[in-house]
Amino acid sequence: MPRLFPLACLLLLSIVPAFAASDRVPFLATGVIDPQALIPQPPAPDSLVQHAEIEVLLNLQSTRTPADVAFAQKVQGETVFIFGADVLGDWFNATNLPKTAAFFAQVREDFTPVGHTIKKTFNRRRPAFQDARVKPCVEFSDTSSYPSGHAAQSSLWTGLLSVVFPDQAAGFAERAAKTRWARLVGGAHHPTDVEAGRIIGEAEVRELLKNPVVQKALEELKAEAAPFLHKKAA
Repeated sequence: MPRLFPLACLLLLSIVPAFAASDRVPFLATGVIDPQALIPQPPAPDSLVQHAEIEVLLNLQSTRTPADVAFAQKVQGETVFIFGADVLGDWFNATNLPKTAAFFAQVREDFTPVGHTIKKTFNRRRPAFQDARVKPCVEFSDTSSYPSGHAAQSSLWTGLLSVVFPDQAAGFAERAAKTRWARLVGGAHHPTDVEAGRIIGEAEVRELLKNPVVQKALEELKAEAAPFLHKKAA
């Protein structure tokens, strides 16, 4: 999973009352997503599909460039600001947008246990533990591979950021696709892992957007970003 936001971003929770109540109700509760109703079981370890997926990863491994490796490593530790700045520009950062930092830190706080629970439902091993020929160029451990947490998270960010910045929705979707691709190029996931992650992330967005607290927060994030958008337009 990506690294946590820097401590400075998390400390913003103490100065942004709108999102910082310690007894708050989670935006996304464990159990609200039924993964078995959304995604199939992953391919069996000795199945034809599993072998085909390994061949895809080996092909990517043999052709990846230093730039591919660098991007895969960037994605390994991406935050919402790394993700969003690739679409919006460098002004999209925690210093400029403290409410945005606090909101997405709390989204991540809720997203993480939900993701872990879903992974335990399937408990698929990562590619390198299924075939020693796979040599990841990113950090990895023997944790559940299906669905991809990075893919789910990037889809989650895409859905929420597209509400705040609707004109950039296509750019966020493209950036999420690049995250999924980077997880394959990096050797950390099978193709079906990242597709399942996309589906789970989009389902999480649908649940989040039902929440009036989230809807109100996103309106506040629009207001926070507005001065920077106007400045850029000028």
